[in-house]
Amino acid sequence: MKTIVIAGGGAAGFFAAINIAEKTPGSRVIILEKSSKLLEKVRISGGGRCNTTHACFDPKILTKFYPRGERELLSPFMRFNPSNTIQWFEKRGVHLKKESDGRMFPSTNNSETIINCFMQAALKNGIEICTNEGLDALRFSASQNLWHIQTGKGRNIQAQAVVICSGSTPRTWQLLSALGHTITPSVPSLFTFNIKDERLKNLAGISLQNATIAIKSLKLQETGALLITHWGLSGPAILRLSAWGARSLHQATYKFDLSVDFTGMGVPAILPLIEAYKSNNPKKTIGNSHLFNIPERLWKQIISKETQEKKWADASKKQLLQIVEDIANATFQVSGKSTFKDEFVTAGGVHLKEVDFKTMQSKLLPHLYFAGEVLDIDAITGGFNFQAAWTTAWIVSESIAAHNT
Repeated sequence: MKTIVIAGGGAAGFFAAINIAEKTPGSRVIILEKSSKLLEKVRISGGGRCNTTHACFDPKILTKFYPRGERELLSPFMRFNPSNTIQWFEKRGVHLKKESDGRMFPSTNNSETIINCFMQAALKNGIEICTNEGLDALRFSASQNLWHIQTGKGRNIQAQAVVICSGSTPRTWQLLSALGHTITPSVPSLFTFNIKDERLKNLAGISLQNATIAIKSLKLQETGALLITHWGLSGPAILRLSAWGARSLHQATYKFDLSVDFTGMGVPAILPLIEAYKSNNPKKTIGNSHLFNIPERLWKQIISKETQEKKWADASKKQLLQIVEDIANATFQVSGKSTFKDEFVTAGGVHLKEVDFKTMQSKLLPHLYFAGEVLDIDAITGGFNFQAAWTTAWIVSESIAAHNT
């Protein structure tokens, strides 16, 4: 009987185990999970709804959502992409629905639907699930063509194949490094910005749909929805910026100047519009205008008090230029980061040049496979990180099934 060991009881681990078991009947498939919890990221994703994938079906476009892994994922996505994910779940009785922004969730709006699907499939296929039992030692015997595994409980297992799906786990990275693999150091991705500034005080919950944010010193810029929080700024634009700048922001110790254009239109476009508004509304008070869809409370805090109390007719050219700066080129000092909700994504992991993306097998060691976040692959929010997990795990199952015949 062929034995395949899966290290990690998360999204990639279960997806790999189920697909391997279905494609290699008679094999013994074992999931080793070092903690007591299974599929924890699936459980908390999307506020407990599980953002399962994204309705982006063109592989070339899909790869653009991955700050790390864009080039490597093109070929895998041509083989298994969101359309395949939807079909995979439909076949097992789980319907995925698309929301207006392209994110896809189970129609039940409950992550337990995905977890139950996985657990039922694992039970049906006789997959052995071992919690509180992670990898403790890993050695390949060339003469036997076998992997020798020692678990955290002191158990010894011999396996024809090992699949590493343990995510950002330092212990696993230590084991892989000892086997010769290069590990790109892990740094946080997808985080919000801590900002203490009077202009944002008591404005938590206010959002803008089309703001532009930039870290000019690092040449990073994003446009999108922006949310003011109790601790600073969040929202899709901030999260995308944190993903693309993960390494450089880590090097900057999360202290930098952030430029915010609350209009999303750019400084050059704003001044003539401001001047036109002044001409058409000379008697109106500046503080009561809140132009460009900027919420009134925010407008009154980002424009200086002295300027707010003036009528447009009395505003000098210098004051008009200052208004433009206040609303379209406001600078905030970021003093740190906060985790986005309960979700935690890292950039880092197994160096991608050491992995064959046709099989997801190690280029250094035989019958050693990788799927999910253990690789130096990560994406912005929207279901893309899970899609990378499903795709890489599915390719692992195809490769192992091919070796099994």
